[in-house]
Amino acid sequence: MTTCPHVQNTVLKPPSVHTKVYKEECTQCFDTQDLPLGIDVCLTCFNAGCLDPTRQHAFLHYQKTAHPLVLNIRRLVKDKPKRSDEIEEPPQKISKLAIVPEFDEDKHEFITHVKCYACGGIEVERTIGQLPNVIDSLMASTSAVKQSEIQAWEEKIIECDHVKILEQQEAKPLESQALSQCNDCELKENLWMCLICGNLGCGRQQYGGLPGNGHAQAHFAKTQHPASCKLGTITPEGTADVYCYLCHEIRLDPYIGKHLANFGIQVETSQKTEKSITEMQLEHNLKFDFSMTTDDGKELEALHGPGYTGIKNLGNSCYMASVLQSVFSLEAFQHRYYPNALEHNAICDKEAGRCLNCQLFKIADGLLSGRYSNSAETIEASGEEKHLRDGIAPSMLKALIGEGHQEFSTMRQQDALEFFQHLITMIERNEHANPRNDPTGIFKFTVQERLQCLECKRVRYSQLTESHIGIPVPARKITNTEKSEEDLYEPVNLEECLQYFGADDMIEHYSCPCCNKTTQALKNRRFVTYPEVLVIQLRRFETQRSEFENYIPKKISAPVIISEDIVNFDSYLAHGKQPDEELLPEENKNTEPQFDQNALNQLLSMGFPEVRCKKALTATGNSDAETAMNWLFEHMDDPDIDVPYTSTSSAVSNASEEVIASLTVMGFPRARVKKALAETNNNAERAIEWLFSHPNDDVDKQNSTNTEATNTNFGDSSLPANYEISCVISHKGTSVHSGHYVAHVRKDGQWVLYNDNRVVSAPYPPQEEAYIYILKRTR
Repeated sequence: MTTCPHVQNTVLKPPSVHTKVYKEECTQCFDTQDLPLGIDVCLTCFNAGCLDPTRQHAFLHYQKTAHPLVLNIRRLVKDKPKRSDEIEEPPQKISKLAIVPEFDEDKHEFITHVKCYACGGIEVERTIGQLPNVIDSLMASTSAVKQSEIQAWEEKIIECDHVKILEQQEAKPLESQALSQCNDCELKENLWMCLICGNLGCGRQQYGGLPGNGHAQAHFAKTQHPASCKLGTITPEGTADVYCYLCHEIRLDPYIGKHLANFGIQVETSQKTEKSITEMQLEHNLKFDFSMTTDDGKELEALHGPGYTGIKNLGNSCYMASVLQSVFSLEAFQHRYYPNALEHNAICDKEAGRCLNCQLFKIADGLLSGRYSNSAETIEASGEEKHLRDGIAPSMLKALIGEGHQEFSTMRQQDALEFFQHLITMIERNEHANPRNDPTGIFKFTVQERLQCLECKRVRYSQLTESHIGIPVPARKITNTEKSEEDLYEPVNLEECLQYFGADDMIEHYSCPCCNKTTQALKNRRFVTYPEVLVIQLRRFETQRSEFENYIPKKISAPVIISEDIVNFDSYLAHGKQPDEELLPEENKNTEPQFDQNALNQLLSMGFPEVRCKKALTATGNSDAETAMNWLFEHMDDPDIDVPYTSTSSAVSNASEEVIASLTVMGFPRARVKKALAETNNNAERAIEWLFSHPNDDVDKQNSTNTEATNTNFGDSSLPANYEISCVISHKGTSVHSGHYVAHVRKDGQWVLYNDNRVVSAPYPPQEEAYIYILKRTR
């Protein structure tokens, strides 16, 4: 064993609990410690590099940093002998969103040795100086990938003052019979007890199976009592599902025992009889799957090789996998991130695990190189390659792109379109200094918005840069003779859906700056330029108002028929201002809006303060006194009811990403959603009312810079505008926050299904579940 001078000359410190340690997988490719050569972990900064002779990421790291000492780690699977009398116990069923600790030393053994790159890669004595302490700390540390996984999996249920500081009504132990049925219907399960007054109401129908009529929420709407406890989830340990209607979240009740005892319920003797919300969501998500067989029951043909690599599900991450497979099937992303990886790695001065470009190059290499996509025969012939079979696990990219994001940093299911938008925004910001390298420009185009007052006939034109369009799916229900829980819909043609893009929308309550009164107006959108790649979201979720005045998103599972290989968009080209048209005058965005003076006077004569009157008229679209009065009675207890009216140009929303996503999925633009939440104190239901009553709001133009508003550098306006469907992202389930996503990609003359780590040849994309279409322009 060689004694190396660099051991004494190099400053080595054991990793702390805050140090990001990469020890399982190369930070620049998906080679792991399971390979015959293992991986080299830098003992100075704990970066992991592969030893593949064509890449040599470990040696490249030494060349850039001059960190000489590395620990080579190889992991081997232990052969665990099984006694003849040993009974194999079934694995513990997952009951909550948490990681069950596994001890790697029970399943694997590790072969390690220290090398010095400054001495030509020779193995050196590992017992000198700080080496033993650093090596032991390194091997015992939790890797950066595991740290992010654990943090993301943990459901952080927090306290809120609405639940923590309850003013309960007088103690009144409830009769046991009263705890067996909803006060307003005959349901005897999914029961929620108000922690203020003890009212018992059924919950909303959840996850397509659990019955519910929403009487618990109706009780909140009537009384504004915010906190309810799901009775069947109470445990002797003092835990239970407690929901805060003001926060729209499950919350922690630190005094749950005391609060339940007020109504005669003793947690010590309670038994859990129903699944918690988290348990139901996880169980429901695990049930969804797309068919991997043909109509006659045969298994679809598995595909392997370059471009046919699957992505492992990291836990509710199918939304990310479907988007990554789709965008990296496009030439712009392949040309940007696949052939240039080594060039970037050589000049990158960032930590590879923290560099977005490094991780995108890594994804491209993982999906397109074919190194991580081997047939079953190849794997069986070489046990050393077993790790290649299941595709790639983009844990580093997920941790990096989700860092600081309230939703994408978790392991909860997310909306695929929201992730697509977040991904291209991250890439656009990352390539800001070198816009020529930005592949997201293929999605961008300019749209024209035309608004016309139906009374004075004047018009207003504006332009916006977009990266996708959203179109509704017509809902024509079929009589359900099978009495199943899900509604049935007539099939619709994709072209029929597209007609809604250019259709006129009626604005019932438009405050015309020319007429100086509330009128009606028409609003439509057209293409100024066409993108190279057009992303279309089918708005499969409609908002319905229940009998309890609650807004409920409901999925429209209508099959969408693709009748033509080529889709033409010529008829949706904008023509701009016509010679015989007069423009509407510009509005002053910094002044208070004009109110219907008669309606305002009527409200003032009833004794309402002026600030409340104006707020009510604003919230109801400046319509009439009676509508505004009803709004006032419903919102008398709003905490901001007496806060002076603020110009919408400065309104700011602090709502969570989850609340914003719940409204954008209904088809409202994100900017308008944030403005609506800002105007309604981040109350989601009031924000929906605001959105429906302010259809003529032009927040997108207020928030756009002059460059954005007139930018026509993306795409072109030449005709014909013909497109061919290249990718389809499909969704199965009742909600975008549950269920399962897959991607179908047209490749090499056939459709390929990417279902997490399974890649198969598919005869056609599933029309019924289509949620996002990605179309490439044909020339």
